[in-house]
Amino acid sequence: MTRRVLAILAFAGLLTGSPALAADGAKTFQFQCKTCHGATSTPMGPSLAGVSGRKIAGLSDFKYSAGLTAKSSMAWTDANLEAFLASPTKFAPGTKMMTGVANPADRAAVAAYLKGLK
Repeated sequence: MTRRVLAILAFAGLLTGSPALAADGAKTFQFQCKTCHGATSTPMGPSLAGVSGRKIAGLSDFKYSAGLTAKSSMAWTDANLEAFLASPTKFAPGTKMMTGVANPADRAAVAAYLKGLK
């Protein structure tokens, strides 16, 4: 399977535990996300452990932007993760996260990786 097919399957909810896809996501995470997101929340970004399925702006140890706080009745579903990772400022105007993950296959891989963070 190519990365593109894996990405499509992951966002369709058909491939939630692909180790290869998650491994690709870990690489992208280390390159793009690790600076602000760690095992615990920091002033730069909230912890992403357990983010999949969690309420948006759901951690009490991080001060979220108004854009994300306005979505706090929603959860981090596959679709919401995809939309946020594609364009954080479009999904949540005023968010502190200014840069998304441009490549759809990389977004799917990051989402697969995030699903495994506990």
